This record gives sequence, structure tokens and C-alpha cells, in this order.
Amino acid sequence: MMRKLLAFVLIFNLTACAELQGVVDQLPQSGSVLSNADIAAGLRQALDLGIDKQVTKLTQTDGFFKNELVKILLPEELQKVDKGLRDIGLDNLADEGLKVLNRAAEDAVKEATPIFVNAVKEITFNDAKNILLGSDDAATQYLTNRTQTELYNKFKPVINSSFNKVGADQIWANLINKYNAIPFTNNVNPDLTDYVTGEALKGVYTMIAVEEKEIRNKVSSRTTDLLRKVFALQD
Repeated sequence: MMRKLLAFVLIFNLTACAELQGVVDQLPQSGSVLSNADIAAGLRQALDLGIDKQVTKLTQTDGFFKNELVKILLPEELQKVDKGLRDIGLDNLADEGLKVLNRAAEDAVKEATPIFVNAVKEITFNDAKNILLGSDDAATQYLTNRTQTELYNKFKPVINSSFNKVGADQIWANLINKYNAIPFTNNVNPDLTDYVTGEALKGVYTMIAVEEKEIRNKVSSRTTDLLRKVFALQD
């Protein structure tokens, strides 16, 4: 009985994959109503929309700090710092320390748009087919794979500079020194620049994924004729 069940599941999965691939193979080719170029252009348009609509929000004051989806919280080794300071009545200092981490990320994201624009321009028809067949964040994953290293290298010096600009380096030096002075605590000295750079990257991709999911699942979010035609192929 178990062998029959496993055989059925295998056959079902293979059939489903074959049907799915058949849909892709039947996508309109050049010269028809919707060409290969149109399909690739539709995917580019969807990503451009996500970048313009969602990533831009992150560059504004409180773009990270007041957005619960991407707000940068303290790394694990600093959570005890936050608690320790609040336990001795330094809530305001702890709050300010959290805010400046998010301010640095907001500064860094301004460097993202040109890198994303270049990556979007490179989407081919084959990329578009894979994205249309993929999950709700397949386009976001494409961008992640194409841009993550370059964005990290761009973000990190900006975040380091922003720490200096907004006084985060002084705030956190003061914060950590006060915590380290508390009796019976273990001293901490985390690499905040690296941590915030990583969290800023996560935030950017999270917001692009939000927009991609909207376009995939809500016809009303397909705000151009091309978007409506292309994403109708995956409906």
C-alpha cells in the first residue's frame, strides 16, 4: 500500500511539473500579442515599481524606525545592554541608541536605487519565465542574487559615515561604556557597522518583496496595461 501511495505522489508531482512547464513553453513568442520582449519588460516594470514605491520610503526619516516590517532591533549581544540600561533608569539613552541605528540604515538605502536599476535592466526573457513560474518573491530573489554583494559594499561605508554624522558612534560608545561599568556584567564591543549593514539589506529586500506580492496577487496593484497582461500569465 505504501509503495502505491509513493508511486502516486511521484506521478502527480511529475505531471504537475510537466503541465507547469507546458504553460511556460506556450507563453506568446515574438510577433504575437505579447512578445518575449514584452514579458521581460513587464517584469522589469514590476521591479521598478517596487523600487520606486517601497525602497524610496526607506530613505525617509523614520523609514526604518517606524516601519515594523524592517525596523532594526538590537543584535542579541546588545539586548542585555538595553535591558541593563533600562533597569537603572536610562530608558531615553537606550531609545536613542536604537533610533540612530535605524537612521544610519535610512541614509545607506539612498545608494541602492542605481544598483537596482542596473540589475533590472539585465532581466532576460529566460529570467522572466523563471520569475513568473516562481514563488511570490521570485523577482525579489533575482534582485537579491544580483545585487547583494554590491549593495553591501556600498552600504557599509555609508553606514559608518552616517554613524559619525548622527553621532551614533558617540552615543553607542557612551551607552556601551555605561553598560560595561555596571557591576557583574560581561563587557560587550559588537561590530555595529556590519550588523546594521546586514539589517539594512534585509529591509530593502523585504519591501521589494511586499510590492511584488501585491502585484502578483492583486489585479488592482497592476497599475499599467503591460503589468496586467504579463502577470495574467501567472494567474
